[in-house]
Amino acid sequence: MVNDCAEQPPVKDGPADGYVRIRLDLAYQGAEFSGWARQRGRRTVQEEIESALQIVTRSQELFPLTVAGRTDAGVHARGQVAHVDLPAELWAEHGDKLLRRLAGRLPGDVRIYRVSEAPSGFDARFAAVWRRYAYRVADHPGGVDPLLRGHVLWHDRPLDVEKMNEAARLLLGEHDFAAYCKKREGATTIRTLLELRWDRVPVDSYASQEGSLAVATVRADAFCHNMVRSLVGAMLLVGDGHRPVDFPGQVLAGRVRNSAVNVVRPYGLTLEEVGYPADDQLAERNRLARRMRTLPGVEAPVA
Repeated sequence: MVNDCAEQPPVKDGPADGYVRIRLDLAYQGAEFSGWARQRGRRTVQEEIESALQIVTRSQELFPLTVAGRTDAGVHARGQVAHVDLPAELWAEHGDKLLRRLAGRLPGDVRIYRVSEAPSGFDARFAAVWRRYAYRVADHPGGVDPLLRGHVLWHDRPLDVEKMNEAARLLLGEHDFAAYCKKREGATTIRTLLELRWDRVPVDSYASQEGSLAVATVRADAFCHNMVRSLVGAMLLVGDGHRPVDFPGQVLAGRVRNSAVNVVRPYGLTLEEVGYPADDQLAERNRLARRMRTLPGVEAPVA
C-alpha cells in the first residue's frame, strides 16, 4: 500500500526558475519491485523511471520524481501519478518524443502512459485530495484462478460481504489509525477514510472457474504504512465469522496494534486512482496538505 507516513525529501511549492513541472501517469506490476522508493541494492519503480528518463534525454543529471504515494514491495498500481521538474530547454527538445522513448526503454512491468506539462500549483503528492485502492480476495474453495494469482489473495473460508460492509462503515471518517499502521518517527497516523466498501464481482479471466471475487474499495486522503492491508486483514476476520462486526472498530479505538489482525499479503492490493482538485484549487490544496494534523482533544500537533 501507499506509504505516506514515511519521510520524503522536501518538496518545493513549484519548479525552480528555468524548470518545467511534468506530470507522469503510470502503472506497474509490483511483484518484482521492492516498492516505489529508491533503496540501495534493490530494484524499485522510482529508480527504473529516473534512470530511463536520464538515458532517453541524454542528460548528465538525474531528475528526482515525486510520487502521489509510495507503494510497498509487491503492491501494484495502474493509476499512480508522479511529477518531475525538467529544465525548460530539455522539455522543449524532448517533450513530444518522451512518451514513446520511455516506452522503448522501460521494462515491461512499468509503463508511463501519459506525459504532460503540469498546471501551476500541481504537486503529485501534496495536491492530491484522495487515493483509491482495490484489494481483491477469492474465497472459492478451489483457490485462485492461476491467471489471477499475482493479483488476488486466496482466503480459504467463505466471506460474508454484508457483514464486512457493516464493519467497514464503523471505520469511516477522520481517526487516528495507529492500530492499523506501522508507525514512523515524527509522522502522524491521523487519516480521513472517505470510502470503504466490499463488492462481489465476477471472476475476470479466461478460465471457467465459478464464483466471484470479494473486492474492497478503499479511498482516503492519504494512507499510512500497512494501513490498507491491515484494515483488510481485520475485516476478513469478520467476513469468515472469526470476529464480530464491531471488532475492527474496537481495534481502531484501542490505537495500538492487535496481534489478531494480520497484515495481508501485498499482491492483492492495487493503487487504482489518485484524485486532484480543479486546476485553480491546486495551490491551496498543496498548502493545506502540508499542515500538521490533530484530532479534537489532542494537545500537541503531529507532523
